[in-house]
Amino acid sequence: MARRDDPRPTPITPLNLPWWAARTYAGDRRPRSPLRRRRPLSLGRLARSLRPDLLRPVFVIGADRSGTTFLGDSLAALPELSYHHEPAVIKAAARYVYEGGWGVRRSRAFFRLVYGWLMRVGLEGDLRLAEKTPSNSFIVPFLAQAFPEAVFVHIVRDGRDAARSHLQQPWLLAAALAGGRREPGGYRYGPDARFWVEPDRRREFETTSDLHRCIWSWRRHTEAALDAATALPAGRYHELRYEALVTDPAAAGARLLDFLGIEAPDSRALLQQALARADPAGVGAWRTTFDTAELAVIEREAGELLRRLGYTGP
Repeated sequence: MARRDDPRPTPITPLNLPWWAARTYAGDRRPRSPLRRRRPLSLGRLARSLRPDLLRPVFVIGADRSGTTFLGDSLAALPELSYHHEPAVIKAAARYVYEGGWGVRRSRAFFRLVYGWLMRVGLEGDLRLAEKTPSNSFIVPFLAQAFPEAVFVHIVRDGRDAARSHLQQPWLLAAALAGGRREPGGYRYGPDARFWVEPDRRREFETTSDLHRCIWSWRRHTEAALDAATALPAGRYHELRYEALVTDPAAAGARLLDFLGIEAPDSRALLQQALARADPAGVGAWRTTFDTAELAVIEREAGELLRRLGYTGP
């Protein structure tokens, strides 16, 4: 394990794999959707869980604080899906894939092993894998190759609201460094440059303001997912706006279910019930949060992308 004062993320090594497995398992035991119905145990379910097929997995991607957790937890209500929230070792592995530290064959074997194991221990090998990890936004081309039938659901939110929400978490805040805590993927809480920071800007990232780091994170995650989408075949990518999800959840949910090919009336009703819990209060909250100087920081880092996505005006 990495020392408290070591700025490097906790590595994945053969010796610490049991530690990563325990951390991943613990995180995967988080409370499921209250709408999730208990499933009867059967011989067929047990048999299929021995060798999950991992066909047609659903990857929820997007920037931190863009609604990925809300969307993922809503999908967890669907009886067709085996949903997993940010498996710790998958978060850590993304940097090895992105930086080329692992080859494609090794990465593919590792990801399939982890996902299969999570479905097996949950006795859900007869279901369809669904997973959300924001860092997967950077490795969509790899995931599309490793899982040829995978589909990607990209939730996009106004970067100004996402940055406002991000500032309420300790993950990138300079003051959090003193606590010595690490996020599930192995990075210290604080300003340490993540793998997705441009190499020639790492020092800038670590010394700039908290707000700048948060809008920077939004831009990098969102751009990566959008760029990757252009290379995906038709039918494998679905983009939805957070604003539409919370202001008109019925319409956004119906389009999502159509994309996923889930037609069962009971399942469609469950997702609509889950999405109905959305709180629109966070839409546009940046207007009463940031002053002129802070908005200038956002504009310099992400103004072009905000306009590209239609997030313009006061």
